[in-house]
Amino acid sequence: MLLPYQFLILCLLLSVSCNSPATQKPHWHSSAYIEKSFYDIALKNEYDNKPTRIRKWTKPLKVFISHQVGDRDLHLRILKMHLSQINKITRLPIQYVNKKSLANLTIFITRSNQVNNIIRSEISPQAVKQLRNAVCLANIRQNNRSEITKAMVIIPVDRARMHGKLISCFVEELTQILGLPNDSKTVHPTIFSDKNIYKLLTGLDFLFLKLLYSSKVKAGMTKTEVKPIIKKLLHKWQLNGMVANAQKEVIKGDLYELLGYR
Repeated sequence: MLLPYQFLILCLLLSVSCNSPATQKPHWHSSAYIEKSFYDIALKNEYDNKPTRIRKWTKPLKVFISHQVGDRDLHLRILKMHLSQINKITRLPIQYVNKKSLANLTIFITRSNQVNNIIRSEISPQAVKQLRNAVCLANIRQNNRSEITKAMVIIPVDRARMHGKLISCFVEELTQILGLPNDSKTVHPTIFSDKNIYKLLTGLDFLFLKLLYSSKVKAGMTKTEVKPIIKKLLHKWQLNGMVANAQKEVIKGDLYELLGYR
């Protein structure tokens, strides 16, 4: 149970309403706001303006971790706690493999002086210039049905620590590769905010993931195709309390406990 002062800190961290249930609902509880924000995050890209379709995994994640720095136990604990929460929210199966050749998600926990070499070998030499200023980064590949088939995450630990973003790097990048690739200047509270003030998944992020990994939402759907499905889901979730309880559900994640928020 959160003590009063812990609840206040949590509200400030996630920029959510700290008012009592009897007062006005947070802005992000609006179905229209959730829907518009979902399209902004799921159907746009961070680095280009090309029109996109729904992208998601349709097969289990097979994760290989290339750990090249110290604090291995801490980094693996953070990573596995977050992926465990992702599994609980999306029901996407996740397993760890001991060979890169067996993986469809490779995570490089490394140093900043190794990032360019990894980008060159894993993405392309041309991508180095485009991605060189990123604190941490991710890349996804998809087939012609918009099913995500492969992904990579690079966490340069020294750079992430310097910017105070070690945990948020793990959380944001490992969530974006699920098919939520865009950052936004207007959507909040979310880890995909360009303001970079959210370290852990928020209630709104919880709803994004639930929408994307609903069995009714298919990879390859256009905005026109997915729109009636999103509207029906949100209507249902308003009635059954999922929207109202999203923040309570998301803080059940182990990272909240690790950081002392519950």
